[in-house]
Amino acid sequence: MFPDGWDCEARLVDGRWVERRPRRPDVERQLRTETRLLPWLAPYVPLAVPVPHILAGDPLIVRHALVPGEPLAEPDASQGRVLGLFLRALHSADTEEAVRRGVPPAREVLRERAALADDFRARVLPLLPPDRRAPASDLLKAVVALPTEALVHGDLGPEHLLAQDGALTGVIDFGDAHIGDPAIDLAWALNRTSPASPRPAPLPTRHRRRCANAPVSGTAWPLVRGHARVGHRRPGHRPFGAGRRTGQALRRPRPVTTRGAPARRRCPSVIGSGARRQLQPLVEPQPSQM
Repeated sequence: MFPDGWDCEARLVDGRWVERRPRRPDVERQLRTETRLLPWLAPYVPLAVPVPHILAGDPLIVRHALVPGEPLAEPDASQGRVLGLFLRALHSADTEEAVRRGVPPAREVLRERAALADDFRARVLPLLPPDRRAPASDLLKAVVALPTEALVHGDLGPEHLLAQDGALTGVIDFGDAHIGDPAIDLAWALNRTSPASPRPAPLPTRHRRRCANAPVSGTAWPLVRGHARVGHRRPGHRPFGAGRRTGQALRRPRPVTTRGAPARRRCPSVIGSGARRQLQPLVEPQPSQM
């Protein structure tokens, strides 16, 4: 058995297969979506992702091949560039096709954002000092207004990035995938990685405004540099699958063939992990209050 599964029980079978079972009935939707989404997505991204299939329906058991590697410890610039390539491919995916394969559509994400913001207004804002309530309310409005324009992983952090011998080998746990703001997949890189250069590289232009006021503890120089260098979602970039639809060869890195990995901890909300990371500074004690 793999430890710490938030939504699923996962076990390794014959040293090469991962079998996952939902811990709760509401998790079945995410698992079934992964069996439709990831086989379609896998050939177009430059890192391995799980390619699950349904082994049994009642109770639900999903099986996929194990992606080799361990959770990423400390990223470097070369890994950042590979991650940038992966995110560019992911965020260029055909959103209509992703929704047809079960990914929560933009309208559902917007509805959940609004409900989450209402919950914070009712339960969190009254707990804040009076002088912080107006900025907190403005932040909630900004969260609700974030774009819903791309297929995103939704919970991208070191526990979901696998590496082996210094190279990234795969990305796992797509249970939070949805149509949302691509900047959410940069949240960990911007806020939770260590400095590796005395000078920061610029963010991709499309993300600068939304990230300008984000609290930063440590800075993701290597990951941001790599992401900017590959020109994530740059104007004129060929859309995901364009070569396949037009009959031309789609230029992409050769995909890794061994795929799959156990799900680690994830937020039960489809957008909760990213939104809560943005809102958490509002309720953390400030140095002057400690």
